[in-house]
Amino acid sequence: MSDATLQAAVVVERTYQAPADDLWALWTTKAGFESWWGPEGFRVEVHVLEAREGGALDYDMIADAPEAIAAMESMNQPLSHGTHGVYTVFEPTARLSLMHIIDFIPGVAPYDSIIDVAFIPAGDETHMVVTLHPHLDPHWTKMSIEGFNSQLAKLDRRLGWAAARRPS
Repeated sequence: MSDATLQAAVVVERTYQAPADDLWALWTTKAGFESWWGPEGFRVEVHVLEAREGGALDYDMIADAPEAIAAMESMNQPLSHGTHGVYTVFEPTARLSLMHIIDFIPGVAPYDSIIDVAFIPAGDETHMVVTLHPHLDPHWTKMSIEGFNSQLAKLDRRLGWAAARRPS
C-alpha cells in the first residue's frame, strides 16, 4: 500500500459572484490560466493549452518575485520548471479534471497528480469545488495544498472574493 492510499483528498470550495463561463475560462484558456495559476511569487507561461478531453496543458512555472527567486536559489533549484498535464475530464462549464505529471522530485519516478473541479451555477454566482488528490508522499501532498491555496488567493483577488464571504 502506498502513502497516497493513506492520505485523504482535500476539497477546497469557493463561491464567486461570476457566471460559470467566466470561471471555466480561467481554467481552460491561455489568458485565463496565466492570470492566476502558480503560487504567490510565481507566474506561468502557457505553451500548449488544448481545451478538450485528452487535451494537453504545458506551461513553465517561473519564479518572478524577489523572495521566490531567493528561495529557489537557496534550494539550488531552477527559477523555471516545465510542467505538463492533460485534461482527463472536460464537460464545459460543469466539471473538469486536470492530471499533472509530477516529474521534478529527485530520485522519484514521474507520477500523475489529479485535480478535479466542479462548477455549480446558482443565480448570479458559481460555486467552485476543487478536489486535490494526494501525492505519493505526504510531504508533496502538503506542498501541493499550500501551493494551491496560495494561487487561489490570486484568483480570490481577481474575482473580488472578500474575507467576509468566507465561511467561518
